Amino acid sequence: MRTWIAAASLALWLALASAVQAAAGVPAAYSPIVIEPVGVPARYEFDLRAALERARREHKSLYVYLGASDCPYCRKYEAFLDRNAKELVPQFLAQYIVVDLRSALSVTAGLLYFRTGDTALPYADFQRTIGDERARMLVYPSVWLFDAQAKPLMQMPAGTGTFQTVPEQLEILRLEQ
Repeated sequence: MRTWIAAASLALWLALASAVQAAAGVPAAYSPIVIEPVGVPARYEFDLRAALERARREHKSLYVYLGASDCPYCRKYEAFLDRNAKELVPQFLAQYIVVDLRSALSVTAGLLYFRTGDTALPYADFQRTIGDERARMLVYPSVWLFDAQAKPLMQMPAGTGTFQTVPEQLEILRLEQ
C-alpha cells in the first residue's frame, strides 16, 4: 500500500511540475511564437528567421522575450503580463509579433546563440551586432524590440525591474525612452 501511495504521490508531483513548466512563458493571450532552442546541450540556438519573415509579411515589429523556466523574475514578469492582459494585449498585437524564447538559468551567455540570417551568432556577438555596446552579462528576463529586418528599435532594460507597471510597459511598446 505504501509503495502505491508513494508512486501515486510521485506521479502527481511530476504532473504538477510538468504543468508548471508548460505554463512558463509569455501567456497565451499574447499569441506568442514559442521558439525552443536547437543544438542542446552544447549550445542553445534560437532561430528567429521565421518570426522575422512573418513580421515582414504582417508589417509588424518583434517583441522578443528571453525567459528561463526556473527564473523567479521571469515568472513575476509573466504573471504581470497575465494579470494585465486586458489592457496590454491590444497594444502588443497591434504592433508586435511576440516571440517567446525558452531557456533556463543554467544557460550561460557562452552557450546562447541567435540566428537572424545565414549565421548563428553567440550572445556577445549578437549584442554587438544589434548595436548594444553595454558590457552586460546575460540577464533573465531579457527583451529586445526589433523591426522586421532585425534592427533594434531601442535599448531595452533587463532583469528584475523589467516593466513592472502597465504605463511602463506601454511606454516601451510605444518606443518612448
